[in-house]
Amino acid sequence: MERSSGKSFVLGLALVLLVAMAGGAKATTVCNIPTDKIASCLPAVTGNHPTPPTEQCCKAISKADMQCLCRYRSVLPNFGINPANAMALPEKCGLKAPPKCPNN
Repeated sequence: MERSSGKSFVLGLALVLLVAMAGGAKATTVCNIPTDKIASCLPAVTGNHPTPPTEQCCKAISKADMQCLCRYRSVLPNFGINPANAMALPEKCGLKAPPKCPNN
């Protein structure tokens, strides 16, 4: 049952991210990041040559619960997001490095 509810939660998060990327999201919070701020980080975590994170992205990431984000690391590629780039954002923003995500 736990595995099924975990999949449902991941699918819910995926929907939130898709709405945020489309620009139609109202401020919902995922892992302490308002979804309307997530889009500002997309250029820094997507593509072969991501750009440096913007000040707006860094401000959003400064409040992120990185342990919470670790839970979604495996689904990030489904959205064109490089998990290593995503987890490197805090350091690129001059913030304290996040704890390593446990292998799952």
